[in-house]
Amino acid sequence: MPTKRLKEYLDDHKVKYETIPHANAYTAQETAALSHVSGKEMAKTVVVKLDGKMTLSVLPASYRVDFNLLKKNTGANRAELVSENEFTDLFPECEVGAMPPFGNLYGMDVYVAKTLAEDKEIVFNAGTHTELVKISFKDFEQLVKPKVVRFSRL
Repeated sequence: MPTKRLKEYLDDHKVKYETIPHANAYTAQETAALSHVSGKEMAKTVVVKLDGKMTLSVLPASYRVDFNLLKKNTGANRAELVSENEFTDLFPECEVGAMPPFGNLYGMDVYVAKTLAEDKEIVFNAGTHTELVKISFKDFEQLVKPKVVRFSRL
């Protein structure tokens, strides 16, 4: 089951979503394979500091964050990956590394890779390493209001 916070948020906003259970997996690529979701549609959530501020970068599982592009396209002077021990407390109801891309629930800005925004649906971790949530990208965009920028590469 998605985390209580995520489930209540989706239900409160009457968003149609599907949960997808899968075997325990820790990487986005492994999760995509186990759940039979395309690596391009499977969204991974990466915690990044932009000029010292914690943000979420959401991109296809098969892509990587290009920190130079992220800086350039967000106007930041510094962009750095945040280690798990630095962000664990920000997502108390989530398993480490399985946080959903709903930064608005955690007071964080969200940046979505332009390549992911081209998909009709988005699939992401539901707060655990054993379940995903699938919703339309349109619903995700309306709820989260992410900034869509180019910052990912294969």
